[in-house]
Amino acid sequence: MGLEDYGGGQGPQPDVLVVTTNDVPGHRVEQVIGEVFGLTVRSRHLGSQIGAGLKSMIGGELKGLTKTLVQTRNQAMERLVEQARARGANAVLAFRFDVTEAADVGTEVCAYGTAVVLTRE
Repeated sequence: MGLEDYGGGQGPQPDVLVVTTNDVPGHRVEQVIGEVFGLTVRSRHLGSQIGAGLKSMIGGELKGLTKTLVQTRNQAMERLVEQARARGANAVLAFRFDVTEAADVGTEVCAYGTAVVLTRE
C-alpha cells in the first residue's frame, strides 16, 4: 500500500482552504457563511468483509477496509469543498469528520465545518 492509498487532504494550493483550526494566521474572517458538510455512505463489500473476518482472527491491519475508509473520507471532503465553493467561501474552519454505522449495512462519513471568506491581514 502506497502513501496515496492511505493518505488524504488537500494539495499545496487549494482554492478553498480547509483547516481544523478556528482561525488562520495572517488572515481575518471577513464573512461567516455558515455550516457546510459533505456526506457519503458506503456499503460493505462481501469480499472485504470475509477477508476482514479472517484477518481479525490472526491480527494486523485490515488494508482493504483502510483503503475504502480513506476513499470514503476523501469523497466526503471533496463534497464539503464543493458546497463551500458553491456558497462563495474560500475557506472552511473547524473541519471535522464524523463516522457512524448506517443501519448495519454500511458506514456513513460526514465531513463538516464552517464556511468563511478569509482575507489577508
